[in-house]
Amino acid sequence: MLAAIILLLLPLTAYSHDIDVTGVARVLLYEQNDNQYELSIVDQQVPPLFNIERVLPERCESLDPSRFSYRFQCQPALNVEDTISFPWSFEGVVVIAQWSDGSDVSAFFPGDGSFVDVQLSQLKAGAASIASLAVTYLILGAEHILFGIDHLLFVLGLLLLLTGFWKLIKTITAFTIAHSITLAFAVLGIFPVPNAPIEVLIALSIVFLAREVIMAQRGEFTLVHSKPWIVAFVFGLFHGFGFAGALGELGLSDADIPLALLFFNLGVEGGQVAFICALLATNALLTRLMHDLIPSMQRGLAYGLGGIAMFWFLERLPALVIA
Repeated sequence: MLAAIILLLLPLTAYSHDIDVTGVARVLLYEQNDNQYELSIVDQQVPPLFNIERVLPERCESLDPSRFSYRFQCQPALNVEDTISFPWSFEGVVVIAQWSDGSDVSAFFPGDGSFVDVQLSQLKAGAASIASLAVTYLILGAEHILFGIDHLLFVLGLLLLLTGFWKLIKTITAFTIAHSITLAFAVLGIFPVPNAPIEVLIALSIVFLAREVIMAQRGEFTLVHSKPWIVAFVFGLFHGFGFAGALGELGLSDADIPLALLFFNLGVEGGQVAFICALLATNALLTRLMHDLIPSMQRGLAYGLGGIAMFWFLERLPALVIA
């Protein structure tokens, strides 16, 4: 944003030198009513776009230009899946988009020597449709939990700690509620938290859980073992901030954030349930085939869990100092 503001504030007499010096062009995109748009090129030295439709998505058509801008219309409106490709050999383009809801978003897009592709997802364009938004964030949520090994190991630790169906339900529900709360707080900007301390705390949560599992295996029980949903809720708050990183990287339109949060959470829960079911099925199979070995295997899992988490803790600790 700072770079965009500096570039826009340069005096008009310097336009002919800006591209030569920086190799960066400046473009303004305005969304108007009825899915109509204006595209203005700030720098005079930039080659004109003789056929505006060639740089736009196929469903867009050009309108009569105004004195200072190109005009076009898209049915349906431009959305997060669209790309505008400028046929310029510049180092890049700074685009400032002003959407009809009053939000202003800017981003820099590097060129490849022939084209500069402007992905509207980086400019917080709206979703193509509710169905598209649902599918995108359901998949994203499921992928984030299934490929987020630290979150999966925490769930594994909970399963090793738990005995009894209702304890499982209460504990997983507490974990779900907690990470849903902090995920919403972080994405909505109510309570943002730096990523580095959260990653350290997530590693510590797994270390703590592994210790409690090992204590239970030795016959030493604490409040955590009788009411595991308490620790699940507390550490679930940290994991929710960790989930927020996935949404923060995408750039969401303000209007789409509530639904995106809902579907992302549903995707996380779907992935979490699938992982738990797979673990329970595996445990049932192993119990039937190798009943005598189950205690040793669970003990090995607990120590392995703690060892991996301690490695992550030590690996992530320097980021606190660097940050």
